Amino acid sequence: MLECDITYEINEIEEFLDEKKIENFIKFILENEFKEEYSENDYYLSLLIADNKIIRKINKEYRNKDLETDVISFAYNETENIGGMNVLGDIIISLERVKSQAEDYGHSEEREFYYVLCHGMLHLLGYDHIEEEDKKVMREKEEKILKQFNYTRD
Repeated sequence: MLECDITYEINEIEEFLDEKKIENFIKFILENEFKEEYSENDYYLSLLIADNKIIRKINKEYRNKDLETDVISFAYNETENIGGMNVLGDIIISLERVKSQAEDYGHSEEREFYYVLCHGMLHLLGYDHIEEEDKKVMREKEEKILKQFNYTRD
């Protein structure tokens, strides 16, 4: 089971920010990552959809980086479990960055949002892209997940 706490710190909620769809996307990632373990465990995730100002503040405070970014993930699973609940962590997404990146890359805002969400989820699950080989593994996994939901590069 997944408990997903979605909070909005934005002025306007876009149509593609359908909470059921977001939760199904996250569940799909967890089911594919944890296989049969997923059905035997409970998971918790906090998702904040914010603007550039908020994500910049968080980035500066917690990562000592004074800039906006598209997504920040804080993984808690190793230290913050509550009883039988696996606390995956927090994901913060800047909807402003999602929109500008969608325009820059020439695809839909919805596709960019789900790419950024997928990227943040994979970070929570231990994937990274610092080393070139790790980056390749993470990118392949992202594209495979996005393809399942028909979020291809337009």
